[in-house]
Amino acid sequence: MKIIAGLGNPGAEYENTRHNAGFMAIDLVLARAGRGGEVRWQGAHQGLAAKVLLGGESALLLKPLTFMNLSGRSVADAMRFFRIKFSDLLVVVDDVALPCGVIRLRPGGSAGGHNGLADIEQALAALAAAEGLTGRDFARLRIGVDQPGPQPLAAYVLGRFTPEQKLLVNEALIRAAEAVEYWACAGVSAAMARYNGLSGEPLDSGPKQPPKGGSSRGGAKEPPRKIDG
Repeated sequence: MKIIAGLGNPGAEYENTRHNAGFMAIDLVLARAGRGGEVRWQGAHQGLAAKVLLGGESALLLKPLTFMNLSGRSVADAMRFFRIKFSDLLVVVDDVALPCGVIRLRPGGSAGGHNGLADIEQALAALAAAEGLTGRDFARLRIGVDQPGPQPLAAYVLGRFTPEQKLLVNEALIRAAEAVEYWACAGVSAAMARYNGLSGEPLDSGPKQPPKGGSSRGGAKEPPRKIDG
């Protein structure tokens, strides 16, 4: 079992905002894997969850409904319930440090000021210690949303994409969904090699079908805090 958690803020006022790129990506993964709508979101683990098959691998798609700053509660609950190893967790988030249209997958690393990632790292610290790891040792897929320029960062990430950005983000979301599917089957290294390019095309020219058997920043209701760049 894999867990893929897409981060965002719940509620109509946050739909399709830059900060909800993780929600948007995971919705697309479900649409692609949901067998024509047969698989739907259900309330579970302090969020919405759906069990799907990604290239033959069983996976739980998860959308925490705790607001971004408390995303760790939902992810940790699902990790404990299914007894998931850190190598089987992928978190999908927005990133203002990356241009729109760019995605970047990493096997771990710092939260970089992203409060959703930071809360997950803190919530998973005890589980990580049991594996001899740190709370940072889980894969994360970042989706670029551009830097805000002179606009306040909080207002920017809680705003909606411009028409020009939307075109780029739509393409990036498709690549993000493909990267999630490939990660579930082939692992993080293979997915990084294929999908961490700056253009809309994978870095290599091999077949897109994975090999068989292969392996924050919250809503307006949150207190003031650093938002990552």
